[in-house]
Amino acid sequence: MQEFDKSLSFSAPVKLRTGIDLDAQHQLSQKRILVVDDNSSRVNQLKSFFMEHGYNVSGATSESEALKRLIEIHPSLVILDLLGSASNVGQLLGDIRAEMNVPVIILSEVDDKNTIVRMLQEGVDDYITQPVDEAVLLARVQAVLRRADRHLPDHVFTFPDLNLSIDLDTYEVKFQNHRVHLTGKMFDVLALLARNAPRVVNYQELTMKVWGENTPAVRNRLKYLVYLLRKQFLEINPEIEVFENIDRLGYRLCSNGIDQAS
Repeated sequence: MQEFDKSLSFSAPVKLRTGIDLDAQHQLSQKRILVVDDNSSRVNQLKSFFMEHGYNVSGATSESEALKRLIEIHPSLVILDLLGSASNVGQLLGDIRAEMNVPVIILSEVDDKNTIVRMLQEGVDDYITQPVDEAVLLARVQAVLRRADRHLPDHVFTFPDLNLSIDLDTYEVKFQNHRVHLTGKMFDVLALLARNAPRVVNYQELTMKVWGENTPAVRNRLKYLVYLLRKQFLEINPEIEVFENIDRLGYRLCSNGIDQAS
């Protein structure tokens, strides 16, 4: 049985894959895994392995890239290497938890009891040392995903007053029994408003989390994007306003669906 070893070559022919590379396509129909490792070769190895077993996979080689990917793909599971030190992972783990409640597995060569205990106490769902048998890795990933599925999903937001549902796991949006097709950034803005409803999300938080910067040009893109979102929802039902613009503050979802000027 093959094991993962950080010295493995990547020149072997690639088998037929049933998963997709999320860094090459924007398609979210299966369980998604985000692999974070500062070694791009190890990221590619893990991506290939999980894609062969039916998962859609994205990779990141830094903390900033990991947080960006987290927002972009809303993964079902995050697999982290220690990225140099346990303290780095502790910070990244906190940033991930602040963004969304997603299971996290540490996959590392560090086989130190104190480090393992510390990581588990800080909230990781499993700690796997390398090298690891492929079948064992797959089984433990599946076990973590099964445990996550037993909980009530926090990736589906419903707003009965609006007859609106937003599924962060499949990117499916339904409004007034109509499926709404959105671009990636449009969905990111809608999802951020849904996660924070009914509070107002200020302009800076929206621009920083969706675009990673807060400039006048990005503010204008946000304004135009919300205009497009409103237009798309109003075409389905012109009597229900989904978004409210709080002057000089930000946007929020109109949970009661009343008409609001923006």
